[in-house]
Amino acid sequence: MATDERAGAEIVYGKEACDRFSAELMKEIGFPSGVLPTGELVECGRVRATGFVWWKCKAAYEHFSVPTNSKTSYAAETTAYVEKRRMKKMIGVKTKQAFVWIPVAEMCIDGNKITFKTSVGVGKSFPLVSFMNEEEKKAYQYP
Repeated sequence: MATDERAGAEIVYGKEACDRFSAELMKEIGFPSGVLPTGELVECGRVRATGFVWWKCKAAYEHFSVPTNSKTSYAAETTAYVEKRRMKKMIGVKTKQAFVWIPVAEMCIDGNKITFKTSVGVGKSFPLVSFMNEEEKKAYQYP
């Protein structure tokens, strides 16, 4: 990863600061909090000018989502470019589909659905509420 990609970044360290950073970022770009489970975060950063963001954890980990019946793997470092209702050029996120791990390159929200896309454009959509916490579900305005 080129270091110039992180030039001018806002960086936070420690689990509490990173959890707050992630929650604020997800809210700002219109994503529910459960899209990126946070694990043991140690560093997060953002370059507002380019939309580049990263999350560093102590170690890689896996998360099973009951509402979507799917398993997701997160590398020790996950990166993406964010904009309203979209994360693209993602690195470090994979989902398990039929015994095969498939890299997730993009997430986008359209109406009440969130779609996870591979680098070749194939995607799978789920209801947005599948990734919301109870507070977000109560405040959600269905389109």
